Amino acid sequence: MRWFPWLLLGTWLAGSAQGAGLRRIELLDAAGAPLAAVVDGNTVRLRAVLEQPARRATAVAFRLDGEQSVAACTVLRAARSCTSAGVSTLGWHWSGEQPRPRRVLQAESAGGERAELPVPVAPRPVVLVHGFMSDHQTWEAYTAADGFLARQGLSGFAVGDGRAEGAMDTGALARLRSPTRTLPENAAALQRYIAGVKRRTGAEMVDLLAHSMGGLVSRYYVARLMQGRDVAQLLMLGSPHGGSECSELASALGVLQPAALELRPAFLRQIFNRGVTRRHGVPFYMLAGDPIAEGYRAPCSGVPSDSVVSVESASAIPGRVQRLPVLHTEMTASPELFTRFVLPLLRQGPGEAAAPEDDTPPAADAAEPAAQFTPVATGRVSAGGSVEIEVQLDAVAVAGFALFDPSRSLRVTVRGASGRVIALTAQEHGLMRVDDPSSLLTLGYGFQRPRPGPWRVTLHAPREATEYALSARVTGGAVLRAGASPLTPTRGQAVTLSATLEHPQRVPEGVAMRAVVHRPDGSTETLDMPGDGAQRSVRWRPAQPGLHGIDIAASARAGELRIERMGFLAVEVRP
Repeated sequence: MRWFPWLLLGTWLAGSAQGAGLRRIELLDAAGAPLAAVVDGNTVRLRAVLEQPARRATAVAFRLDGEQSVAACTVLRAARSCTSAGVSTLGWHWSGEQPRPRRVLQAESAGGERAELPVPVAPRPVVLVHGFMSDHQTWEAYTAADGFLARQGLSGFAVGDGRAEGAMDTGALARLRSPTRTLPENAAALQRYIAGVKRRTGAEMVDLLAHSMGGLVSRYYVARLMQGRDVAQLLMLGSPHGGSECSELASALGVLQPAALELRPAFLRQIFNRGVTRRHGVPFYMLAGDPIAEGYRAPCSGVPSDSVVSVESASAIPGRVQRLPVLHTEMTASPELFTRFVLPLLRQGPGEAAAPEDDTPPAADAAEPAAQFTPVATGRVSAGGSVEIEVQLDAVAVAGFALFDPSRSLRVTVRGASGRVIALTAQEHGLMRVDDPSSLLTLGYGFQRPRPGPWRVTLHAPREATEYALSARVTGGAVLRAGASPLTPTRGQAVTLSATLEHPQRVPEGVAMRAVVHRPDGSTETLDMPGDGAQRSVRWRPAQPGLHGIDIAASARAGELRIERMGFLAVEVRP
């Protein structure tokens, strides 16, 4: 038998590598300290230790459960160990939607030597972020001892529950005229809370699950405040990325500010969405509720919708969107939503999370006009008293009425343009009564092809005095197009407010317009918009920094019909 020198050399090298022997695997944290267990999502380093110094450089590969390659390192000649670069454990607690509380790491040298290390893996904590006029209690179905998360072996932490520092203020019925925190201020509270959860659990990453306005707060945190990625994924339920016109009720009353203004479509679409775009590798998942398909059943939102947020608004930014027939106020307690949307995302294993979208801002809205409203009526009803509100409807296809009544006690009587009292029903008029404050309205109803003319709504307060706001969202008929430029001026800089009133069949006559500016301090300023014709503008110089709401009211005649419309703008004034 002939022996070749190179074969003899290869046999000797292989024997040398095998002779070194893999003794063990060590699990280290990112700083190099030893670990006995890991929390899903944490970054670890893997160390391979040989029985004796290596006679030559020896490559070592690490695998998870003998399948997925996760790291590698090389033991240098004469050394006894090598340490890998950082390894993400994101998804290690799950496999095939089943929990894997114990994983096995395997190391194999180039010479075929092997070592194993069992690794206990705890799941990531889930941080729950409430929405407008809500608090941590909205998540009780998730955080209860036998709640949705506990049944899956998961831990839930609801912002404001006291288990970590940090509480948001998005408004409350008991404090209608107390200032809420702004989106950036609530995001700072979320930042403190996440930091506290991480300290308490040892986790480096959390899953964020947000409802409604909580999704906007979470987006701001990820984009502007997150120091190094500590959010594995952001799940948003019914978040109004394109705004919710239902917020105009509270804005018109001047209550729950500035949070109500921050839900205004003009602010979110034209200011917030253009500036809050960075995702830093965090994938976004969005749930849009679509149980309401008919316009007359959605008193203050487009359709399809969850009664408060339209599907179009919930999907107004790039991301993966899933639709379910769940109402806005039921999303944080819906077993169907948890089972079909939330749980599959929490169970994603290694490498299963979707790639994050880029940070490109949403495309600018097309030339389609904003949703059309008649002027919002506001006021106060004394105890035992009544008020009558006249709402002028022109020839519209749909009219949806929404009432904000903090007392939830007002009785409503509706007379159509014929003067006849209409008995409202859920089937024919989409009548809904809502007890959950986060819905932004307390009562809604609507009509298909309502008779043009003056409609009269009587509000009666049987027990206690209360404020109110009543709006009518219309489809068809006249259109008011309104705008402001610039949208983010400095204090004292001139802002042009402009509006055009259009009618599909006639040129509007006798046009009158005015702009009402809602300042950050709660005061208002009214500006006449003089001129002839249906196009008007006025210059305004803001004196205060902060978010301003601007309501432009227009009235005119089209033949025998009166036209009334209101447009809602937002301007954020820099210091």
